Amino acid sequence: MRTAPLRRAGLAALGLVELSWGGWAYFAPGRFFADFPGFGHRWTAAYPPFNEHLIADLGATFLTFGALLVFAAVLDDRRVSATVLASAMLFNLLHLAFHATHRGTMTGADYPVSLLALLFGVLVPAALLALLPDRPRRA
Repeated sequence: MRTAPLRRAGLAALGLVELSWGGWAYFAPGRFFADFPGFGHRWTAAYPPFNEHLIADLGATFLTFGALLVFAAVLDDRRVSATVLASAMLFNLLHLAFHATHRGTMTGADYPVSLLALLFGVLVPAALLALLPDRPRRA
């Protein structure tokens, strides 16, 4: 079964999500802090106080991961994809671990839904890693 198109689409989709969050956080840190993830939910604001520097740095991190994920999708190189996906998994696992032990001021369904979203950040890269070929392609 040929999994390259699905893997590449997954890498690109993850990259575009990271780029959108990164651009928002980097170029409008106050709005990102107040409104992320949007749609009336304010998950980042549940961890006050606002720090423009830290939110902009988070945006830079998301932009970097987004660029790496998109490059991995374009290059379709096993080693590059494995490195980028493993790094994304590690970041997201550490992010999930923090939030699993720090609720902030979230109420209602926001806290469990935020943890579920963070869990997807671990599981999706893991699933894409599983789609990588066992060995590099021959040139």
